[in-house]
Amino acid sequence: MKASERPLYEVAKIRDIRDMLRQSVEKFADKAAFLSKVDGKYEPITYKQVGEDVNALGTALIARGFEGKKIAVIGENRYEWDITYLAVVCGAGIIVPMDKELPPQEVNQLIETAGVDAIVYAPKSEKAIASAPVEHKFNMETDIPVLLEEGRKLLSEGDTRFLDVEIDPEAMQILLFTSGTTSSAKAVMLCHRNIAENLMGMCSMLYIGPDDVFLSVLPIHHTYECTCGFLCQLYRGTTVAYSDGLRYITKNLAECKATMMLGVPLLLETMYNKIWKSAEKSGRAKKLRMGIKISRALLKLGIDKRKVIFKEIHATLGGNLRMLIAGAAAIDPKVAEGLRDFGIEAVQGYGLTECAPIAALNRDCNYRDAAAGLPLPGVEIKIDDPDENGIGEILICGKNVMIGYYNNPEATAEAIQDGWFHSGDYGYIDEDGFVYITGRKKNVIVTKNGKNIFPEEIETYLNRQPIVAESMVYGIDLPDGDALIAVQVLPDFEEAKNILGENYTDADMQKAVEDAVKAVNDSLQGYKRVSKVIVRKEDFEKTTTKKIKRHIEIAKMKNA
Repeated sequence: MKASERPLYEVAKIRDIRDMLRQSVEKFADKAAFLSKVDGKYEPITYKQVGEDVNALGTALIARGFEGKKIAVIGENRYEWDITYLAVVCGAGIIVPMDKELPPQEVNQLIETAGVDAIVYAPKSEKAIASAPVEHKFNMETDIPVLLEEGRKLLSEGDTRFLDVEIDPEAMQILLFTSGTTSSAKAVMLCHRNIAENLMGMCSMLYIGPDDVFLSVLPIHHTYECTCGFLCQLYRGTTVAYSDGLRYITKNLAECKATMMLGVPLLLETMYNKIWKSAEKSGRAKKLRMGIKISRALLKLGIDKRKVIFKEIHATLGGNLRMLIAGAAAIDPKVAEGLRDFGIEAVQGYGLTECAPIAALNRDCNYRDAAAGLPLPGVEIKIDDPDENGIGEILICGKNVMIGYYNNPEATAEAIQDGWFHSGDYGYIDEDGFVYITGRKKNVIVTKNGKNIFPEEIETYLNRQPIVAESMVYGIDLPDGDALIAVQVLPDFEEAKNILGENYTDADMQKAVEDAVKAVNDSLQGYKRVSKVIVRKEDFEKTTTKKIKRHIEIAKMKNA
């Protein structure tokens, strides 16, 4: 059977998030839903405990008058965040996840935009919400235990107000803010149906099961991690362990015996590059290349010995890792292929907050490493007004598409037309139905001759140059109506020492970066070539999913 003919995985039908949680609590009652650090060691929290805590917290919140109210949650990935989200969305009110990295003034602005009635916060986020114009603030470590006790007591006395809440799958129950990479953040209205359809669709394409342990690394307030790294795991009976931080990923993988992890491409690419750098440094690179050749030959005969041949690599990643899923940006196809060579499946998907979030996904049995993936079941994707190369704006239609933008009918009407969500992304679809992303509509540089240049395409090539850590390509308008292509490059300063020596000068660095740009230019069509190169010494301003806030960086340049 061809990979393209593989049937979808069987998944449970769910009406809403509450239905999903109830089914999972029944099916996996005594299984660990979460692994939470206690005195430095992971301790299990069962599905049964999650169900009881959600019911208790939801009951207490309703008893305190918050039914139907907007409740924000802010803090690091932790169990109290999880049960707050679930208790609110499953009957107590409308959940508003917020970015813990935002400064107080931005937190206040978003709280006012959403009309938040209460905040549940982690102690580390206390300063961020200290001046927030909200009367009710609940500390996860001191107030949540009190609310849980209140709820348990009320439940024991026969209070069923939370248990009896009827969920309307079509009603707004979730307010999520976009990351604001190309403009200011907008509040996206999602309903239970959006999330339920997304969960069923993605899990029918990619196998995730009760035997999996998932290491959660990305910020949970973001729709990518929330749906794909939290709700998805609860739906499939998987165990979620929270990482202690990016520096501790390798340690945590081993501690929790993780089989899966969700990451941004930079994280996966860093892991992969470290494997090769270690091999080069220890003189084992030749042996590793030979192992790949042997492994590929065996795979053609139907024999998979990757975990044996590359057992040392697997050991450094905890010994159990089987799959890495990339999202939020495009991964280098060579990295995905390379990780698969070692016996670790690496796939990527494509989504937006407005799509709850996944619209397309590569399967574990049917993939294109350069593609964003195939549309989810029940999701239609088409290209609007394609050019001679088949590239145009990506339009999406399906039950995963948002209700609209909160209190912003003009933006909603612009984004959703005739049932189709206009993603703002440009791309094309190949003959097998795989979706490819070429760039953001707002970022496209148009030349005087009407040619479209996608900065993201050039950045992808530039970021593969050893001296380049990150880059941002943009256009500078010229008096004749044309556009000059410029780039700002943040060098890889460690790699620079290897290439240029310890005592390199700014002039040495400038030349090295320009040489890297020239190497990329030589592979591009003439109208796409970069003409101006600026070397940065400071990081780009980014979102918490490590995307460059392009509009802010460009505004800085214009105001400089």
